[in-house]
Amino acid sequence: MSGEIVLRRDGYVATITIDNVAKRNAMTQAMWIEMGDAVLALGNDTQLRCIVIRGKGAQAFGSGADIDEFEKIRASKAQAIEFGKHGHRAMLAVRDCPIPTIAAVQGICVGGGLELAAVCDLRVANESSRFGVPIARLGGVLAYPELEGLLRLAGPQVTLELLLEGRLMAAAEAYEKGLLTRVFADADYEEGLQKIVNSIVAGAPLSARWHKKFVARLLQGSAIDETESSEGYDCFDTNDFKEGYLSFLGKRPPAFTGT
Repeated sequence: MSGEIVLRRDGYVATITIDNVAKRNAMTQAMWIEMGDAVLALGNDTQLRCIVIRGKGAQAFGSGADIDEFEKIRASKAQAIEFGKHGHRAMLAVRDCPIPTIAAVQGICVGGGLELAAVCDLRVANESSRFGVPIARLGGVLAYPELEGLLRLAGPQVTLELLLEGRLMAAAEAYEKGLLTRVFADADYEEGLQKIVNSIVAGAPLSARWHKKFVARLLQGSAIDETESSEGYDCFDTNDFKEGYLSFLGKRPPAFTGT
C-alpha cells in the first residue's frame, strides 16, 4: 500500500496525519502532493486556529521519501527535479501558512520528515523521538528549498552536523540544539501536546496570524516601510482587541471571533 494523507477537523483545529505505518510514515510523491493540497486549502479557512501535523501511530513522525519509488521516478536529475517540486510545494505551503502549525513528533523523524517538521511553527516531541538527515548514506543532497527550513531553524553548525555525520539525535540533544520547542515524557505526550494546542486556540486568531506574518517579514532583513509599520497597529481596530481588554476588565475568559 502506498500510504495516504488523512485530514481531520475538530472545531478550530485541523489534524493532518501522515499514514504509511508499514514504511515508518515515508512520504510517496502522491502523499507530498496531498500534503500540499491539504495545507493550501486549510490556509484559506478563516475559522481555523491551529494545524497539527503528525505521523500515524507512535513509532514515526516521518522517515522521509519512500525509497521504493526512486528507481521509477527519482533515478535521474530530471526526475529528481520534477519529484522535488511536489515536496517543495508542500513545505512552502506549511512555512507560509497563516495559521499556526505544530509538528507533533513521536518516534523517528528523519530526512523529509525532519524537513517538514522544520518549517512548522512549533515542534513538540516525546522523549523517545529521534532526529536526523542521513541522506549522505544514499549519495544524495538536500536541494536549496529542502535545506532552507532546517538552516533557518538550527543554524549552519547543527545543520552541517546532521548532514555530515548522518547520525540520529535523541530528543534531549535535539531540544538542546534548538530543533525542538518542547519535549514531553512518552506517557505525558498527548496531554502536553493538547495543552499547547488549547493555548493557541484560546488566543486571538488575528493576533496569531499577524505575529506569524511579522516574524517572517523581519527575517527577510530588509527595512520595514511605512505601510508595513502601520499594519502593526491594525489590531487596535478589531473586535477581538475590544473583546480582549473588556474580558480582562470583566474578569472573564475572552470569546474571540477573528474579526
